[in-house]
Amino acid sequence: MTVDNSPDDHDEDPPEFDAWENPEALVTDQPIRERMLDVVYQLREPTPVAAIADRVDCDTETARDYLEWFAEAGIVREHPGRPVRYESNRSYLRWRRIERIRTQYTDAEIVAELETVLGELEDYREQFGVTDPDAVSLLETAGANDVGETWETLSAWKTAQKRAELLDAARRDEPSVGGTVSRIDA
Repeated sequence: MTVDNSPDDHDEDPPEFDAWENPEALVTDQPIRERMLDVVYQLREPTPVAAIADRVDCDTETARDYLEWFAEAGIVREHPGRPVRYESNRSYLRWRRIERIRTQYTDAEIVAELETVLGELEDYREQFGVTDPDAVSLLETAGANDVGETWETLSAWKTAQKRAELLDAARRDEPSVGGTVSRIDA
């Protein structure tokens, strides 16, 4: 070994990249259902079945069958017409995140995490002198050298706001639209 902890001999062969598995194959080797879910969770606007099938790498009829089932389950919203289009159901995704928090953490852990996040939010408000990250002007706040850093801080602030909303909803046992409360907050 040398001073910088590298081996003395540099005769080591480089890796054989051609022997590695193709990353595309890793994605397409997943079951169609998993690939469909990966795609529909990313749909931000109504998208035709054929375009979704292309992204998933399956035939249109298979995609249509899954999308109809996902629509019945509330995972996607169907937009009738020609062609029929689908988009992810944001309220379903929000409900799913809240339910995941409820099942993974105790009430005490949820409250403790919410207190931590609320402290972070207060720190951001004090740092920028405003109550909302959208009120911060990058041009006025950041110098020429730290625009990226300020952008990252504002993004973290927005993420903390969303996290606080989800934690608070989980704490309050907020029912989803049309749902029922699974626990009673005494």
